Amino acid sequence: MLDIKVLPAGCVERRQQNACDTCGARQFSVCGALDTTDLGRLNALADRLSLKPGEPLVRQGDRADHLFNITSGSVRVYRLLPDGRRQITGFLFAGDFLGLAAGETYAFAAEAIEPTTVCRFRRAEYRAVIRESPDLEAALFDRVTHELEAAGEQMLLLGRKTAQERIASFLLDLPAHDPCRPGPKDHVRLPMTRAEIADYLGLTIETVSRVLTRFKTTGVIRLLDLHELRIEAPDRLRAIAEGEA
Repeated sequence: MLDIKVLPAGCVERRQQNACDTCGARQFSVCGALDTTDLGRLNALADRLSLKPGEPLVRQGDRADHLFNITSGSVRVYRLLPDGRRQITGFLFAGDFLGLAAGETYAFAAEAIEPTTVCRFRRAEYRAVIRESPDLEAALFDRVTHELEAAGEQMLLLGRKTAQERIASFLLDLPAHDPCRPGPKDHVRLPMTRAEIADYLGLTIETVSRVLTRFKTTGVIRLLDLHELRIEAPDRLRAIAEGEA
């Protein structure tokens, strides 16, 4: 017969608090702006999900009932066009927040690229916490402002830059988006595939592969394996990104 033991008073609360205390993404997320009381309230609302590579977090067109805070791994966010083509609109990493700008339904889909963990919150409950927490409201406002700036940069990237300039800019910017996993200087992790990079940059996979090969043969980068590279000539790569080479 299974012996069910009742946890001592306060044990459950301590377990919940420890989940936030040991979260490596906390300092990079909106949670980092909260005091102990607000953090405890938010933590009590969170459902913690673990996703396998390729597993969906949300599907385009589903009711937008939840918000998400990514705590490890990475996620691709994309939209499916009427003709079936996919446009990746962003890659998210630990500390990123998803779902702030959603309406009644999600206008995008999101899937794990690699093993990923997420805190999920019901939208109505999260909004109630926002109304009572000026620090969280300010942190979310800053995050929305950052997302608008990123959208503007993406428009510039797709509308004005050449293929070489797009890929150079992508390689230079990517490490800063994944601060929970810092690597050696000029080291770039690429958890996404070449096809996903192409869909994000508005290019073909053949163009992405050709440009990376050109960067390699000219000594600008060194490919360590399929998902890692080192920038050997950062000044040259930056000049390419800015259209000066």
